[in-house]
Amino acid sequence: MKNLWLFLAAPLITGVMSCSGPRKSTATTAAIKQLRFIGQQVIPHNMPFNGTVTGGLSGIDYDAAKQQYYMICDDRSEHNPARFYTAKLFFSDKSFDSVQFTQVTTLLQANGNAYPGNKVNAALTPDPEAMRYNAGRNCLVWSSEGERIVNSRDTILTNPGIYEITPDGHYIDSFALPPQFRMQASENGPRRNGVFEGLGFTPGYRYTFVSLEEPRYEDGPRAGLRDTTAYTRLIKFDNNTRRAVAQYAYKLEPIAFPSTPAGAFKVNGISDILVLSDHQLLSIERSFSTGVKDCTIKVFLTDTKDATNINDINSLQTDTRFRPVTKSLLFNFASLGKYIDNIEGVTFGPVLPNGHQSLIFVADNNFSPAEESQFFLFEVIP
Repeated sequence: MKNLWLFLAAPLITGVMSCSGPRKSTATTAAIKQLRFIGQQVIPHNMPFNGTVTGGLSGIDYDAAKQQYYMICDDRSEHNPARFYTAKLFFSDKSFDSVQFTQVTTLLQANGNAYPGNKVNAALTPDPEAMRYNAGRNCLVWSSEGERIVNSRDTILTNPGIYEITPDGHYIDSFALPPQFRMQASENGPRRNGVFEGLGFTPGYRYTFVSLEEPRYEDGPRAGLRDTTAYTRLIKFDNNTRRAVAQYAYKLEPIAFPSTPAGAFKVNGISDILVLSDHQLLSIERSFSTGVKDCTIKVFLTDTKDATNINDINSLQTDTRFRPVTKSLLFNFASLGKYIDNIEGVTFGPVLPNGHQSLIFVADNNFSPAEESQFFLFEVIP
């Protein structure tokens, strides 16, 4: 850790950053044969940066023109106001050398103010989870999971949202929220902390795909240990109208391990997506069980081409006449033989010196000293 601190504080070394220019290519599922692990970096716990506490890195995206990465933080304005970071990553096709944070930007509401924490105004507190850079419009799009607290003391319902902002954090507009995803006090609509966890643009920025982490109440049970009937949703938005034009059913894998004790928390859901084409994407499923230190992270090649548009289907339990998306396992992080934390973000980076595409994953440490803010670098083998 000490050596990493020194490297992060050191001046940039010419030639260390491994990109042959501001090129960022996209890939299709047909062009991805396998992933080759290159290296890993870990950010020190609670590393201070420009008056903020780093951590909670829940999404990552690459800006090829500026050769920088945007990383949204899922701090609910508790440690510092809701925000995102920019950073430089230095690597080649042989090694992953360092991560250097360069800037922090506060996310702003439509009124120009920072988002409050839940002790100030819980109804306005966001839960940032995903962020992508739209080079066509020079803007960022980020998602919030909202809030759903229903108990004997209080009821707090904050709808999830998808927001378009300027690179300096100012609000531009929001996407129209389909009625199925409005928070409700009854067991209808989205589950708490199981909403808009991932998003990405199709080539040319025509559409935005948004992934729901877990099933809505109407769509059936959450993933179980041996259950294969947990369906969540992918939503396709038209970027010109910011309205949903399609939804697709996505079947989740079972939870990887039982929890200890048996009744303790366990979960599996989509933690991020990376869009490859108009109908192809990478999906990350993240399984966690209390009592198991590692998360089980699996990356799938996913295709919506032959899936049913379920935009008008409110319950996937009541109306089962649909075809879900198809998916095939591309990579299981367990094969690395390393401690794997809560991976919640993925992006293509620059083309590597050998001509192959780079792929970077980031893990959210939940601001916990027992977890790690990890970066994993891969080469895409075509």
